[in-house]
Amino acid sequence: LVLGTSWVGLPPFVPGGYLGLSLVVFIAYWTDKRAAQAGRRRTPESTLHLLALAGGWPGAMAAQHWLRHKSAKVSFLVVFWATVLLNLGALAFWIHEHRA
Repeated sequence: LVLGTSWVGLPPFVPGGYLGLSLVVFIAYWTDKRAAQAGRRRTPESTLHLLALAGGWPGAMAAQHWLRHKSAKVSFLVVFWATVLLNLGALAFWIHEHRA
């Protein structure tokens, strides 16, 4: 993790943050899928999108693939991919601004 980030100029807390948020998002997707199956109250899509935007999108992608949850609803996926692009754009900007 540290070696992989040093060549990009990222401090270790950045990939650690992505990893931690990804775990949180994966669990949120899992919890939402179980709630849907049981007919219980669901996690709002806006919450899932905000967590993805904050950096948990790799976990969301993993959950969409492995849990087969939120992987077919086009309107959700359009917003999801917009959050991924915004997050990566912000990360690229941050890397650019902090390289000196």
